[in-house]
Amino acid sequence: MGRFKALVCCTAMALLAMTGARAGVMNPIPGDPITIESGKLSGTLLDSGVKAYLGVPFAAPPVRELRWHEPMPVKPWKGIYNADSKITNCYIALRATTLNHYFGEIKSSEDCLYTNIWTPPGAKAGDKLPVVVWIHGGGFQEGSINFDVYGGEPLAKKGVIFVGISYRVNIFGNLAHPELTASSGHKASGNYGLMDQIAGLKWLQRNIAAFGGDPANVTVMGQSAGAMAVDLLQSTPLAHGLYAHVVALSGGYHGVASPHLETLAETEAKGIKLQQAMKARDIAQMRTIPADQITAIAAANKITFSGPTLEGYVVPGNPADIYAAGKQTDVPLLLASVGNDIFSKTAVTDARNLADYQKAVRDLYGADADAFLKLFPARNDAEAAHQAMEVARISGFGIMGRDWARDASLQAKSPIWLVQYNHPHPYPPGVFISDMDVKTAGAYHNSDLPFWYGTLDSLNLYRNIRAWTPYDYKLSNQMQDVVVAFARTGNPVTAAAKIPRYDPKREQRLVFGDAGTTIETLNRKQVDFIETHPPKKN
Repeated sequence: MGRFKALVCCTAMALLAMTGARAGVMNPIPGDPITIESGKLSGTLLDSGVKAYLGVPFAAPPVRELRWHEPMPVKPWKGIYNADSKITNCYIALRATTLNHYFGEIKSSEDCLYTNIWTPPGAKAGDKLPVVVWIHGGGFQEGSINFDVYGGEPLAKKGVIFVGISYRVNIFGNLAHPELTASSGHKASGNYGLMDQIAGLKWLQRNIAAFGGDPANVTVMGQSAGAMAVDLLQSTPLAHGLYAHVVALSGGYHGVASPHLETLAETEAKGIKLQQAMKARDIAQMRTIPADQITAIAAANKITFSGPTLEGYVVPGNPADIYAAGKQTDVPLLLASVGNDIFSKTAVTDARNLADYQKAVRDLYGADADAFLKLFPARNDAEAAHQAMEVARISGFGIMGRDWARDASLQAKSPIWLVQYNHPHPYPPGVFISDMDVKTAGAYHNSDLPFWYGTLDSLNLYRNIRAWTPYDYKLSNQMQDVVVAFARTGNPVTAAAKIPRYDPKREQRLVFGDAGTTIETLNRKQVDFIETHPPKKN
């Protein structure tokens, strides 16, 4: 189906005959078409008054000779580009219908460098509205801005422009190879997904004013791998000046929980291995092989391009080192985690009775077990289960957020805030979710997303797997207001969420819990133990 409407001034029948457009085109959307650098653009008006521009290209399709190439400019079009539907996910596998976060099926393609944009009712050029840019997660292997949980209508109703930027993932976003390095002009390869994000942010700087946005007031918000990407964006000079505030949910490259950034040599070696497995003579031939075949070959040979590469151009160094030197982009930071936000469960965090807890601690910490038990004491089953959850709240992405705040506080002048979401979802009786045990999931990784975005109902689109209560909608509304306040002013504090500013001498965070918000002071001795005593290796 085409995405363009010809510019004509005639009867409805003539318009339909010429363009094949739908009958509703004779009721024009107020303010459309708008003009951006590549041409005229029309969106779709939602019942709420929010206008959605879906599938707007910000770069040329990275296909054929542009596979494994930095993003290139969009080719201008004639007529009106009809941005009324989501286009494609960047090349990822489809998700099973019984998974927890299943949001229907949209085709995957390498042709995927698009944005989805939602604007507030009545927004127009010159309004200088705050802009929130979403960088999705998925371990740099999957994910998409097209998932319904990332819909921007609720936040747009509250007065911000919400934008999702697609970026290449897995092999197509992360592959490095000596031949690509030599031809790049930067003596580097890989990190195409990060370059897509930077290209998208630059595109917004040039075009968001046409939608009513303020290019000087852009908040970049990422979760999981998206938060890691945001950390790298703060650390690279290539993204300097493209945003005013940062929100990072459950991710980053700081402290004991920081993931490994591969060197260029490490990622290039995997690129050579993939070329050999493909039986391709060079990159040019690798670019001719269909994406599904490449994915299958990589899987058969257990070749994984796990994420960004420390290659000296897009990623000039480890973020912690860049922060220590004060070379990051210094902007206000809102750093968040969730209560059960660990990325590798242990018997300690799974323990639900005293015997299991004590055994797990001794198995995991060995000679340090007694010191651990003094900091996290338990005398009965209830206390053991409570302490197991407390360890989970401190560990994983929780400690990473704290460490990011601590690293930023060393040199940064901008304020920092810490929050945690710790409210398990309610489930209907007997619900089956194939990748999660609802009885023990707690506030699991990703569970905060529909609350931040006001998209609770997206989880019930295809089958009833949540039993939302009035409190859930109230909590979501409060969390949305935090995002809106931060996007407007760089300060997330609201009447309902009085988030304390981070102070490395008295570390506090606001917790969104089962009965409202509370402020907790982190136990320095507990946090330092987790920080300095990684579990013993078997």
